[in-house]
This record gives sequence, C-alpha cells and structure tokens, in this order.
Amino acid sequence: MNQDLVFYTNPMSRGRIVRWMLEELGVPYRTEVVGYGPPMKAPSFRALNPMGKVPLIRHGAAVVSECGAICAYLADAFPEAGLAPPAGDPARAAYYRWLFFGAGPVEAAVGDAMMKVQPSPEQRGMVGYGCMADVMEMLEYAVQDGGFLAGERFSAADVYLGSQIGWGMQFGTLEKRPALERYWAKLEARPAAQRARAIDEALMPPQPAA
Repeated sequence: MNQDLVFYTNPMSRGRIVRWMLEELGVPYRTEVVGYGPPMKAPSFRALNPMGKVPLIRHGAAVVSECGAICAYLADAFPEAGLAPPAGDPARAAYYRWLFFGAGPVEAAVGDAMMKVQPSPEQRGMVGYGCMADVMEMLEYAVQDGGFLAGERFSAADVYLGSQIGWGMQFGTLEKRPALERYWAKLEARPAAQRARAIDEALMPPQPAA
C-alpha cells in the first residue's frame, strides 16, 4: 500500500465525496478515520487542518482540505485517470464553472436551507446564490443535455457537484426534478461510487440494538 496518499475522513461526513473521488482514481491510498469531538480537535490533527474538520488529504508534502479543492487537486495530481479536461480544452471552462458553483452558491444555499434561512428579496443581491429558486434553475441547466457537467466525459466536477445534488435530493434540501434524478441515477450506478459507498458503510459505527 502506498503510504504517500493519506485520506483523513469520517464516514458520517463530506469525506464520502472524497472517497468516491479516490475510488474513481484507482490509486492506492491509506485511510485514517478521525472521530468527531476531541479526536478531530486534537492538536495533532489541527496541525494539519486548524479548522479541526474532515475531509483532508496528505499527498507527500501537500496538504489539502475542502472537498472541491481536494477533488480538483487529485484530478490534476493523477491526470492518467482522465478526471479533468486538460488545459486548453474548451471543456475546462465548464469544469471550473461547476466545481466552483458547487463550492460557492450550492454549499451556501443548502446550508441556509438547513437552518431555515431565506434571504429576503432585498437581501438576495448580498448573497452569492441569490435564492434557492435560482440555484435550482442553474442545476437543471447544468444537466439539461443529459451528459456530464464538463461535456460527454465524466470528471471530478461530477463527483463533487453530483454528490451535492444526490444528497440534497435525498435529504430534502434540494428539490427533486426529473433531469436531476436522471443525472444522479447515472452517477450513483458507477462502480467507483458503489465501492466508495460500501467502504464507508462498513466504517459506520454499529447501531444500538432496538
């Protein structure tokens, strides 16, 4: 096992996105499960991520946090996997567009929705996502042609934003729309997505007996 790529995660976290990305890459990596509470806030872990949260990767001397950044970094660090359009390819523009849309407007809009915060019409110009209706329209626009986010080829943008779409519809923070459901069904059927899910499910703490 290659010890050079280390993945810090918790199966009940956004680390599931990074796990899927790693499985799509097909490269060796080592998993370090970090518990919530004192383990995640311990000085040893905060030395890697002062925010004391997962996911996080260490790749040689490089340390990367934030799901979108991790997915983008890994796609570029392992170009042989073909998970990012190469520089100069027009598809690179869409790839960046949807990665950052997920990290910015979608993340903020879903977070506000979970806390039952809705910007008033007067406040919409002050937040990056405007309103949830605008976010939903953009997501539907992103998948309307039935392909992937950066064209006909699956990319890290699909791992990241696709996960947000799938979880959002599952937990009710994003509206279910036929185009989004078709898109997500295609993604969750990928062998790497299924492997990643099985790995994280196996790491879940045992449920107390009824």
